[in-house]
Amino acid sequence: MWLKIQFLVSFKKAREDMLVIIKMIHRLFLIFATISFSFSQGFWGNEFPENKIPYQPREYVCYKTTRPIVLDGKVNDLAWSKVSWTESFVDIEGNLKPKPYHDTKVKMLWDDDYFYFAVEMEEPHVWATITTRDSVIYKDNDFEIFLDPDGDTHNYYEFEVNALETEWDLILFKPYHDDSKVALDSWDIPGLVTKVHVDGTINDPSDMDKGWSIEIAIPWKSLVGNYRSNNPPKEGEQWKVNFSRVQWDVDIIENRYVKTDSPEFNWVWSPQGLIYMHMPDLWGLVQFTEISPEQGNIEFQISQIDPIKWAMRQVYYRQRNYFFKKGHYTESLKELNLIKTPTEGIPWPPKIVLTPSGWEAVVMWNDKNVIIRKDGRVWVE
Repeated sequence: MWLKIQFLVSFKKAREDMLVIIKMIHRLFLIFATISFSFSQGFWGNEFPENKIPYQPREYVCYKTTRPIVLDGKVNDLAWSKVSWTESFVDIEGNLKPKPYHDTKVKMLWDDDYFYFAVEMEEPHVWATITTRDSVIYKDNDFEIFLDPDGDTHNYYEFEVNALETEWDLILFKPYHDDSKVALDSWDIPGLVTKVHVDGTINDPSDMDKGWSIEIAIPWKSLVGNYRSNNPPKEGEQWKVNFSRVQWDVDIIENRYVKTDSPEFNWVWSPQGLIYMHMPDLWGLVQFTEISPEQGNIEFQISQIDPIKWAMRQVYYRQRNYFFKKGHYTESLKELNLIKTPTEGIPWPPKIVLTPSGWEAVVMWNDKNVIIRKDGRVWVE
């Protein structure tokens, strides 16, 4: 009897120990997965790569529509007829990589209620598998929108959709490289309208498709972050915007689309110079106008503040890399190799001040301060 009790006690203890080990393994797995995701999304704890292409953001004038838009994904409403397409998408690394083998382009409009997007994508084999909202949509072929209304690189928006109209929308408080927990993917865009049209048949390898198109309407009232109002933009206001198309190579096996082991292609409107979308300072610029497309052409006004913000971002990159090598920050532009202005025609040099939390840099522009700090936020006050 005593032996039986001893055996039961030992068995119970061994079972408890095993459960503890399993929980520890599960916790370590979650930690590893989180770290892996953070590293895959940016340079958290690592040096920034040097710029490999010139900073030449794409530009687009977004007109105010006076015509109604029927959102069905077909991009054939009269409202779109006078609106120009963006340039065809290029590889995310720009001219460092070959041009995309399928065309992608976007149109934009706005009215008092919505920011509208029309997308056309060539695709001979339209497929998608993900049907659950807020899944990681870029595991399928997808289309993505990135919006930073005030251009401070923080509190920006990301939206993704696949050919099954499955959506993923999230707010990012900071880019992934600025902290370990930055994304709020439980947030859904209130009032969002997304419609996909497939010119062909989805998930049918037996035929050839022409492609798929999307119409998207994002309500102004949903963009209540970014320390801005929920009203439409003002005449001449410019936002940092970019678009991405993720494209996977597939094989046809037993009449099914099967992704190959090749990495995905990333095709974008405004090239980043590296395979990473979460550097809002490198996105394109969209300028809003109250003029309708039928009233005439509006010239894009070259931004004065955008190149200054971009130049200040170079201080941020250099400080991050300096800290990675030295273990501390510096007030010296010479140490950062930034005595010479990063781009012509801007006020320079900035004043760098070390702070208890890191550092700040400021430069004067039109009697205002342009400020950037350790976590990368750049703003005017």
